[in-house]
Amino acid sequence: MAGSFSSGGVAVITGGASGIGRAAALRAARSGMKVVLVDANAHKLAATAAGLSAIIGADNVMAERVDVAEFSAMSDLAARVSARWGSPMLLMNNAAAFVSGGAGGILDPNDNWQRLFAVNVMGVVNGVQAFLPGMFEAGRPAVIVNTGSKQGLTNPPGNPAYNTSKAAVNAYTQNLARDLRERPDCQISAHLLIPGWTTTGDAQPHPSAWMPDQVIVFMDDAISRDEFFILCPDGETPRETDEKRIYWNAMDIIANRPALSRWHKDHKQAFAEFMQRPLKL
Repeated sequence: MAGSFSSGGVAVITGGASGIGRAAALRAARSGMKVVLVDANAHKLAATAAGLSAIIGADNVMAERVDVAEFSAMSDLAARVSARWGSPMLLMNNAAAFVSGGAGGILDPNDNWQRLFAVNVMGVVNGVQAFLPGMFEAGRPAVIVNTGSKQGLTNPPGNPAYNTSKAAVNAYTQNLARDLRERPDCQISAHLLIPGWTTTGDAQPHPSAWMPDQVIVFMDDAISRDEFFILCPDGETPRETDEKRIYWNAMDIIANRPALSRWHKDHKQAFAEFMQRPLKL
């Protein structure tokens, strides 16, 4: 199939003013797409929109300060985009909230849980609910990318609210992809982007972390191969390591091991030994 960046098409990117979203927006602009940049940070939104305008002209950029957790706001945005340019050929639900895991662990403040789920889960659902009907109506090839996290797959201790929200994105996106492929004549595909260690926000680049543009190149190549799980490596973690961690976590169910046995005192040594052997499926 074709990649995710199609000249002449429309790209809608949430969380688009920085990090991976900004890199996707720049790639879309350089590919000749019109860009709808969605973010909650007014300062970064303006700065990124200015950069995009320098590439494709201000008439081809919509900079929208929208809270993705508000369905009515996302629905209104979809109506404005449709009236101006039609439906997107790339919908990237990338906006995310992150609250560092607190001392309370599973009893971290309820407000943290509510906000993470509102943005990380319902923000993705709202994006799809708002834009997918118009994409169906257009009847042309299009791509939906939802940004997940390795923490939603391997569930490391320390931040249960964030892990749980990203696990939900994984489950939702799998259901979305199945639904789309079962619809007669549907040309829309869904994909789960799973970044590795990536330098985002205002963080200083680290030699082992990928830059956001590397993630987007990897993503586009994977989509052109029609891959659903876009599992990104980085300078510290090769794919084989990720595969072993994901496999061990899934095998906890089949082997009836304790929850998150990688970190259980009776299984830590077995996990360490497993990581030293080739993975045989």
